[in-house]
Amino acid sequence: MLTTKQLTEIKELQHVCEEGECFQLKLNWDMLQTREANEINDFFHYEDGELVGFLGLYGFGNKAEICGMVAPNYRRKGIFTQLYYQAEKVLEERGFKKILLNTPSSSDSGKGFLQSIPCSYSFSEHQMRWEETELIHKEEVNLRRSTPNDLETEIQLDVQCFHFEEDEARDYNVRIKREIMEQFYIIESAGKPVGKMRISHSDGEAWIYGFAIFPECQGKGIGRKALTNVIIKEHKDGFPIFLEVEAKNAHALKLYESCGFTSYHSQDYYKKG
Repeated sequence: MLTTKQLTEIKELQHVCEEGECFQLKLNWDMLQTREANEINDFFHYEDGELVGFLGLYGFGNKAEICGMVAPNYRRKGIFTQLYYQAEKVLEERGFKKILLNTPSSSDSGKGFLQSIPCSYSFSEHQMRWEETELIHKEEVNLRRSTPNDLETEIQLDVQCFHFEEDEARDYNVRIKREIMEQFYIIESAGKPVGKMRISHSDGEAWIYGFAIFPECQGKGIGRKALTNVIIKEHKDGFPIFLEVEAKNAHALKLYESCGFTSYHSQDYYKKG
């Protein structure tokens, strides 16, 4: 579990790294703030008592993501390479099947490091922000808070929509319910559960994650209606609204754009090995 001091140091280093740049680092703050004490996920490098390098591991079922940073004045000194090899040992011990390294698309230093290790480009992800658009609440779709009785539904949604193995989806759902400070919702249509999503409130912003509709229920407008209702609620509560989507997911990208979302940053993911 990260201390308040460590979280403050990470936040300050992130500000230093992003200041004057046209990108944002994806550090998964909801996960950083709820780390388990019995897992090593975070690696630090200090110079004269100041945090100048950080790398975090983020597990999602059978997949782990890596993202980190080094203060501009301390780059090209091998600091991130040291952090990466420390993290690599932990990843090998934990046996993740897929490891992705994440860098902002416009980060020259991030791309430079990736050229030094065996990895290959996998996909890009858009960070999108909602621009105020007139939307009408849809009564045909209902969103309600998830309960323990919904666990099997949430597992199957991860299996069918995000390609998790069932045992990994089970472990993942149990863990995020315990660790992550988010609101978990079940999407219902005609009185039956057909999908899910999570809402995170952090730094005065609302972020939408894990949005999934069962494949047999897709193409019927359910996802659009559910998203519309969430946007209306979060906007009414005064939150700016954000989400992330893979660039290659043209259907989802079109859906989000039609509801008023526009892309403002992008992240590139590289597969290790």
